[in-house]
Amino acid sequence: MIAIVDYGMGNLRSVERKLSQLSKNSVVTSDAKTIEKADAIILPGVGHFGRAMEALKQRDLIHALNTSVLEKKTPILGICLGMQLMTQGSEEGGTEGLNWFSCKTERLIVEDPYSLKIPHVGWNTIDFTTEQTMLTHIPTGSEVYFVHSFGVLEAPKDEVLTTTNYGNTFISSLKKGHLVGMQFHPEKSHDIGLQLFQNFIDSISPCTDRA
Repeated sequence: MIAIVDYGMGNLRSVERKLSQLSKNSVVTSDAKTIEKADAIILPGVGHFGRAMEALKQRDLIHALNTSVLEKKTPILGICLGMQLMTQGSEEGGTEGLNWFSCKTERLIVEDPYSLKIPHVGWNTIDFTTEQTMLTHIPTGSEVYFVHSFGVLEAPKDEVLTTTNYGNTFISSLKKGHLVGMQFHPEKSHDIGLQLFQNFIDSISPCTDRA
């Protein structure tokens, strides 16, 4: 069972529909016990970093997420703001994050703001920095859909899965063991997004170091 975390700031139903296309059992939930029992977790998100962290606190979900991810080693996929919440913190509101990835979320920088607008909205390519099972059947240079003003600009090399250029290069996906983050929206990225969800699901079973 895959728990899609509902903290009031996610594109939940689109994610649920994608999993349904893959015939996977999922539940949209804000219940801590359900999250802790899940075989995998998806943390979507759209909006302000600080308000999102506050929403997780108000729903008493941070402890459940830490228990699942850090202690039980439950596989988790963070999407857009969800990936940013998995970092150490963000310039957006100056708020601390979940601190699962060894990097920070910063405002996107473009050298020519007249030709490249912020937020970065629309289709862009992802370039591989490594070959991993999360990228199975995904050609480098594939297009995915973005909507964001903040992102990860620097991270440890061994945590970087893909990069994207929008005036400057930023990190479009991260992976660290059973943790995966995607700055783009796989639920809006058609066949490529569907394959990425499938790859995440395929990565669940081999996670043999879980408690």
